Amino acid sequence: MTSLRLEAVSVQAGGRTLLDAASLELEPGRFLALVGPNGAGKTTLLRAALGLVSTSAGRVTVGNQPLHLLSPKARAAELAWLPQQSLPTEPLPAREAVMAARFRFSETAVATRRAAEQALERVGLAARASSPLTELSGGERQRIAIAALLAQEARFLLLDEPANHLDPAQQGEIYALLGRLLETGIAILCVTHDVNLLNHTGGAPQVAGLRGGKLVFTRPFDAPELPAELGELFGVRMLSLAANHARLIVPAPPEPNGGAA
Repeated sequence: MTSLRLEAVSVQAGGRTLLDAASLELEPGRFLALVGPNGAGKTTLLRAALGLVSTSAGRVTVGNQPLHLLSPKARAAELAWLPQQSLPTEPLPAREAVMAARFRFSETAVATRRAAEQALERVGLAARASSPLTELSGGERQRIAIAALLAQEARFLLLDEPANHLDPAQQGEIYALLGRLLETGIAILCVTHDVNLLNHTGGAPQVAGLRGGKLVFTRPFDAPELPAELGELFGVRMLSLAANHARLIVPAPPEPNGGAA
């Protein structure tokens, strides 16, 4: 089974340790959400997994192959990345932005266009295929970026807040789409600030907590101890609530201030 592995990976910059001996394994069909305070090392971990930053220790492998030995096209067949700011600012038509994600394929322009249009259909933006990126809303641009990931057809998706800029309905739709991708064997490593969106994925997502560059826990989303561990991670008491047969983990309201009138 091909998996993406980080083995005791550390990253240092400017005399600071940004990632400290982080180890994880991402297998096909698995959804792993990365959570933690700002500056915890979440984006650094994604960039290390993609080979975009130099590591000071440890190694990253895909299957049994060290990541740094893969050619650009071979790496694109394995890993796709959605950064927080992912699209160019030029007035490039949405269709062409998605077509560019097919660079690893040796195919006709007709096949590339067809694949791009199918990806746009899956994110609900087929009607905007000819629209310049500069005329799209932030939410539309985010869905175009996700369409590009779909068109790339990589086996591992590394996502940095994929619901960024989306309204609540669109957030749920995107996470539901990610859940359907898991059924095809795609694996997802996803930075998020809202673990409750995992309810839309179905299956059995897991949550990994980062603090100070260290992975401090990995738990199934339905684990009884997860709310307490999230509370410790963020320094706030968390409650686990049930709604529509789903689990919601939310910060507890402040305690009463002594019964003031």
